[in-house]
Amino acid sequence: MTRAKVLIAFILTFLCLDIAAQNDATPFAKQTTKENRAKEYRNLVDNIHSNLLLPLNDSTEENWQDAFAAMELLNYRTPFIDARVRTVMDSVEKRSTGFQRALLEMVYPLYPKDFVPQIISLAKQTNNAKLFAMCCEYLLLNNRQSECKNLVITRAKDSLINPHADNPFITILQNKLLFKSPPKPPLADLLSKAFLPNETVLFSFQRSNRNFPGLVMVRSKDGVFIKNSEGKYFTVPQLARSCSNMPGYITNGNTPQGIFKVFGFAVSQSSFIGPTTNIQMVLPYENSSDVADSVTRLLGDNYRYLLPPSWKNYYPVYEAYYAGKAGRSEIIAHGTTVNTAYYKKQLYYPLTPTQGCLCTKEIWSAVDGKRMESDQQKLVDAVKKAGGANGYCIVIEIDDQQKPVSIKDILPFLK
Repeated sequence: MTRAKVLIAFILTFLCLDIAAQNDATPFAKQTTKENRAKEYRNLVDNIHSNLLLPLNDSTEENWQDAFAAMELLNYRTPFIDARVRTVMDSVEKRSTGFQRALLEMVYPLYPKDFVPQIISLAKQTNNAKLFAMCCEYLLLNNRQSECKNLVITRAKDSLINPHADNPFITILQNKLLFKSPPKPPLADLLSKAFLPNETVLFSFQRSNRNFPGLVMVRSKDGVFIKNSEGKYFTVPQLARSCSNMPGYITNGNTPQGIFKVFGFAVSQSSFIGPTTNIQMVLPYENSSDVADSVTRLLGDNYRYLLPPSWKNYYPVYEAYYAGKAGRSEIIAHGTTVNTAYYKKQLYYPLTPTQGCLCTKEIWSAVDGKRMESDQQKLVDAVKKAGGANGYCIVIEIDDQQKPVSIKDILPFLK
């Protein structure tokens, strides 16, 4: 999924992008050279400061939102920025809903403990269900379960914010806060040949803490997991963390848990995704220009039926279902041309976060922009070996251990 339209337009003004293959067929991305990396960083930082210097009003909200997107991308804060953010948070209720959402998306990862009183106030006032859910998630991040629970109970009765009984944002919050979480069903049941038989299936195993990289494996149509030339199970690390690190049912949040339909390969023109082949996916009920509504509707209508019996009542695995109903879209499995240096201090380095996609590691030459290393290409090759990109992908959090997922975590469940 690409970044904010304004941010992309900005980058295109200073980078003469060349996302293509050279004559020797080696994928090439000009923006990954040392010179262009430095130019990108300088311009993004200048963009942040110049936009936040503008007085905030209706006509400059978009400029500020552009700055927020760049701050998320770079994990960037300064004393000047902190002061500007504090000022706007103190009057956040006066701003448009779109601005409020962009602000919370940035505040959640960059200011996780700073604005609880302001967020509580906004949660009580807003009539936008998505914004209300974002406020609640910020409170949960700060261990304010009791306050959040009371807000959900009270506001769920408000027809302005919850006009329909099946509002996906309210439903997920109710599941989290009002009902006891069921025990995790056996992972072996998902890995069984009986689950999605005769289908190519990508399994993206993740930790609850998405700061730790997950692991992707591929099962062929005959129910056998793909192995490499050494006879070992094929795996590559895969990050399911977004820049915002918000839950998966929120726009631009982490990759939601659950079942996606896989429907083909593609090559992106995005300056962040790069030229390596990506794997196209859709959510239940997603409104996609690439897939007929009947396909995504069928995925949603059959969602419960697709799950093994032991998983049918495990509500965390329905996050993808509700994410689709909530309007999330354009979540794919791709590589990256994002500058890994932005995340050198992060647990997931050298992987790079996205706006909610599944992302694998790629390394590009700082000298000539040629691709040097690509886990994404390895994944694409494994999917082709398994029968092609026509099947399913399931994203599942296996536990809350504070370390990257490894094949050792999965081997005990493979039959």
